[in-house]
Parts: sequence; structure tokens; C-alpha cells
Amino acid sequence: MEYLENIDAVRWSPSGDAVRIIDQRRLPGEYVECDLRTVDHICEAIRTLAVRGAPAIGICGAMGVVAALLDHEMEAPSFFRERLRVVASEIREARPTAVNLAWAVDRMTAVARSVVGSNGDVLAALRNEATTILDEDRAMCEAIGANGLALLCDGARVLTHCNAGALATGGIGTALAPIYVAVRAGLRVAVYADETRPLMQGSRLTAWELTRAGIPVTVIADNMAASLMRAGAIDLCIVGADRIAANGDVANKIGTYGVAVLARHHGIPFYVAAPTSTIDAATPTGDAIVIEQRRRDEVAAPFGRLLVPNDAAVYNPAFDVTPAELVTAIVTDRGVFRLPYDFSAAGGGGGAVGGRWGAPPIEQSLPRA
Repeated sequence: MEYLENIDAVRWSPSGDAVRIIDQRRLPGEYVECDLRTVDHICEAIRTLAVRGAPAIGICGAMGVVAALLDHEMEAPSFFRERLRVVASEIREARPTAVNLAWAVDRMTAVARSVVGSNGDVLAALRNEATTILDEDRAMCEAIGANGLALLCDGARVLTHCNAGALATGGIGTALAPIYVAVRAGLRVAVYADETRPLMQGSRLTAWELTRAGIPVTVIADNMAASLMRAGAIDLCIVGADRIAANGDVANKIGTYGVAVLARHHGIPFYVAAPTSTIDAATPTGDAIVIEQRRRDEVAAPFGRLLVPNDAAVYNPAFDVTPAELVTAIVTDRGVFRLPYDFSAAGGGGGAVGGRWGAPPIEQSLPRA
């Protein structure tokens, strides 16, 4: 697992004046890091998936608030506060579905409101809060891994969709965290990674980081999952989440709903792994989740190659919603939840200022795969 330590999807630049990310648009062919200093660059990186994954974009958004304000420290306090409001609003709206982005930016603005002092004092408090969000995310990933370890037995074969690993977080991931922890514990685990069309986050990113960590991974086209399940080649599915409604409905990368339907038909456990910050207590059901519609060319001409005639229409939602009844359990950093979902013991869900959950962890046993 020594290679895993080198995957830092988002962090401060060495100079501390920028957000350093791995440009995930370039993987797996090139490993390129970028430093983001302006609000335009930060929003562009989030929108174009240079940085992606709900926890990672939350961290990037929080750090981005600081980076985008550094050149305004010497302005009059009223202008500085107005610039803070504009920067936070623009970053917050860069992607609408993942609740972590709004949650993290709202934490930053709440901290700024609480500081009475100079612009420098506000910036120092904001930098500290952004670093705290990163540190909490790393601890969150480890907790999800520990809480989900019981999902996996020696020789388990896991199907995952999209990328919910180290590239999507500040730590070892969400859906992949139990896998990493299991391998650390000496268990043998093999992963099947859906390509995750149209932008191939499974084949480009999940396969890249798992091979880097020495974990066996087989890439499959999304439409191959059903035949693998029918053949008895899959023991369980683990996916991440970009938003979880109060009733347990889960928004995740488009195609997740289909995997859940297939898993239910074949009697295979379907687990969601996500931080408590992804639980949105203000969203009652999945019907209320805003689904991001993305550009036509991601389907029509992915990676620069024309695949769809110019006169053909394209439908390109970034996410779908999996109903709570199809989810075997939701594994979080605060414990494991099952139907009927009641997340109050986790501190109330995403959006809580400070993001520090006061309730004790929930202890529930999970069946071995």
C-alpha cells in the first residue's frame, strides 16, 4: 500500500497560495498536477472534472475560497467581504448535485462571518477551516473503510461503478476504502470496475489507482455487469454517492441505478459508502435532487472522437437516483445504516455548520460477502 500515499487528489500547493490537484482529465495517459489560484480556474476545474468526486470537490471548493481571496487582502474590509460573498457563490454553484461542495463552502462562509478582525484574520481562519475539512476527510475515509470491512471476506469479488477512491477524496476514498482496509488486513479482494460511460471514470481512474496499489482489477463495459452477475462472478457491489436524501435515496454517477436493479434481481448485496456530509437532511427524497445535465460533446464526441451524428439529439445527465429500497446498507464514517433510514444519530446530515458530528457511532453488524 505504499503507493497509495502518493495519491493526493487535492491539497495545498507547497507555496500555500494555490489549490494543487491531480488533473484527472489527463489520466491514465499522463500524470499532471495543476495549481489553481483564481475563482475562474477553480470553477473550471470542478466543472470539467479535472477534480471530481463529491468529497474532493468539497475540499477544492473550501481551499479555493482562500486561494481566490489572497490577492484581495489589502482591499477595504467592505470590498473584501463582498468579494468573499461573490467567490463563495460562484464556487458553490460550480456543480449542483454533489452536496459536499455547497456544504464545504457554507462552512467557510460561516467561519468568515464569525471572525471580527482584519482581512488577514479572516483569511487565516478560512485557511485553517479548509485544512480542517481536508484532515476530516482523510479521517472520514479511514472510518468508512473500518466500518465497511465486515462487507468483505477473503477472496471477495466486488463490482464498483465510477470512481469513489483516493482520486475522489482527500484520503483513501469512500467505496474503495473498505477494499483498501481489507487488503491492509491481509484479505484477497478482486475488483470489477465498470467503465462508467461516457467519461470512463471507472476504466481511467478506478483501474489506475487500484493497479497502482497492487489490487487486482478487471475493467468491464457497463453493459457486461448483468452477465457477470448471472454467472455468479460478483459477490457484492459497492458504490459512492454525491448526495443522499433524508429517506435514503442515493444520487450517484449515471448508471448506478441500473447496477442496483441488476444486483436486486440477482440477489447480490448493493452497498453505498459515503461520508455523513453527503447526507442532505434538507432533501426529503431523491425526487428533490437536482440532476446536473452535462455537455452534448461528452457523449457525441468523447475525448475528441465523433461518435454521434451532428443531427442526433443527446441526453447526458451526470447522475441518476437509486431508490432507498434497492440499497442493502449505507456505510458512513459514523456507522452503518439500513432501512428504514434514520440519519439523526449521525448528527443530522450534510450542511451542518462545522461538520463535526456529536453523536456516538452506530454499531451494526454486516453480513460477510
